[in-house]
Amino acid sequence: MQLTLTKMTFQYHTYWLVSTPQGLAFIGGQDAPADEWQRWFKTAIIDPTANQTAKAALTDYLAGRSTTFSLPLDQTYGTPFQQTVWHVLTTIPYGQTRTYADIANQLNRPTAVRAVATAIGRNPLLIIVPCHRIIRKDGGLGGYRGGLAMKQALLSLEQTSQK
Repeated sequence: MQLTLTKMTFQYHTYWLVSTPQGLAFIGGQDAPADEWQRWFKTAIIDPTANQTAKAALTDYLAGRSTTFSLPLDQTYGTPFQQTVWHVLTTIPYGQTRTYADIANQLNRPTAVRAVATAIGRNPLLIIVPCHRIIRKDGGLGGYRGGLAMKQALLSLEQTSQK
């Protein structure tokens, strides 16, 4: 499989994007190591001119100009359970949050909260598959592959943009 790696910068923060011929397959965490994507994929060709549509869409979202994404995605990575969890995440409206337990209940697997949390933590498409909208039952942030500062910034952006 041919993978293309592109570096994106927004407001002094770096994000790495990986795509396949089918679409965007990975978004790295804010200022994450350049090799973070290798947890999912083995090799990629660096192409600074690739992924321009994804870069524009992410820039619009991060700037508060857009609340949705309509990009071709390659979501073939992950187990069937992970893919099901990630699909449910895409149904959470912009500016709203859910708990890990809410997602487990929505999947009719109320005892699978830890499995749901693990699947969410392995989401390769940060922001687009909005795992940042998942919080703990007590209202705490929980974890986030991109780091808690990034998660808080995304939640704040969505709250601010809705006003």
